[in-house]
Amino acid sequence: MVRVNAAGVTPDYWDEACRHLVKRDRVLKKLIPQWGEARLQSRADAFTTLARSIIGQQISAKSAQASWEKFVSLLPGNAAKIQPAALLAQPTESLRGAGLSARKIEYLRDLAQHFEDGQVHVKQWTQMDDEAIIDELVAIRGIGRWTAEMFLIFHLTRPNVLPLDDPRLIKGISDLYFSGEPVSRAEARELGDAWAPYRSVATWYIWRSLDPAPVQP
Repeated sequence: MVRVNAAGVTPDYWDEACRHLVKRDRVLKKLIPQWGEARLQSRADAFTTLARSIIGQQISAKSAQASWEKFVSLLPGNAAKIQPAALLAQPTESLRGAGLSARKIEYLRDLAQHFEDGQVHVKQWTQMDDEAIIDELVAIRGIGRWTAEMFLIFHLTRPNVLPLDDPRLIKGISDLYFSGEPVSRAEARELGDAWAPYRSVATWYIWRSLDPAPVQP
């Protein structure tokens, strides 16, 4: 379940998750109250979210935003809900003119083709577990496990994702729990196990400890 407001969509489990984490974790007990009513907000649709993730790969946030704005200006309709068919109809030259590399264009076309052909089962995702959805997504060129996990957290608002490949999470764990010492993947996983079944929520607050600006999809 989710709550819809002017800013976006907030998971219904959020407040319960905060109560759970505050009871279970000494660091989160101090961290969570610092952010008041701030909540994760899910926006856009699945295809648009994934397309934006591909465009933003390996470039700065500022460059990613500029590329995204050029890209959506090429397409008809609502920029918050891009149609796969509209992307497939765009000539390569037009996409290159938006500043996209040949590789990213290939990735975007493969993404669009997967959606057009029904190779991703968007309507069934609510009944599928996290790993099954990840398996579908990583079959698309340009989408790895990290991107799939970000999608689970930010778009599908799944409550129990622990993105161990995310450097911000590892840095936050190092700073908050290990006095800045290096943290192994096994140590991070063990810590995260104590956050279940709300590992996504704990991760979101740890991100906030590194960057006070709201984390967005």
